[in-house]
Amino acid sequence: MPAIASHGLLLRPFEGRDAPAFTRAVRESVETVGQWMPWCHEGYTDKDALDWFGLCRQGREAQTAYEFGIFSEDGAEFLGGAGLNQINKQHAICNLGYWVRASRQRQQIATRCVQVLSRYAFETLALHRVEIVIAIGNEPSEGVARKAGALRECIARNRLLIRGVSVPASVFSLVPASSEIVHTS
Repeated sequence: MPAIASHGLLLRPFEGRDAPAFTRAVRESVETVGQWMPWCHEGYTDKDALDWFGLCRQGREAQTAYEFGIFSEDGAEFLGGAGLNQINKQHAICNLGYWVRASRQRQQIATRCVQVLSRYAFETLALHRVEIVIAIGNEPSEGVARKAGALRECIARNRLLIRGVSVPASVFSLVPASSEIVHTS
């Protein structure tokens, strides 16, 4: 899978050499990202990162997920992660997730990633719908979805499991610009 350079960012599959930078970014982000994503905790290790990279590789090979590291345009600075996952080819839909390290939040990085990856989903993977599912209360992530042009469709009860507790989540969607809404009576 090739890297994607767009909107001043470089998105590429994780490599083993990325583990130390990934680990530092996770530990730096416990207060912001960790409250919504339980994998983000103070005890995160390089081995945890390498295990994640292995799962990402398996998802790519199975064509069920395309996870990317987010880097500065020159590839020198690790900024976070984003990906298309839970790909359902039968219905041509997927989930889109993102996180940005604490020191680089509020710089439109996640919004740019949503724009880049949704275009990749529609143009390269030929999907028809991208969903962004965000736990209620995660206002920064909801802001990203809105800024990227996603439509909030509903609040789904017990949609996410965070630290063993089912929580409601907002379901946002993106569809290709050429899609039309079909109304049935």
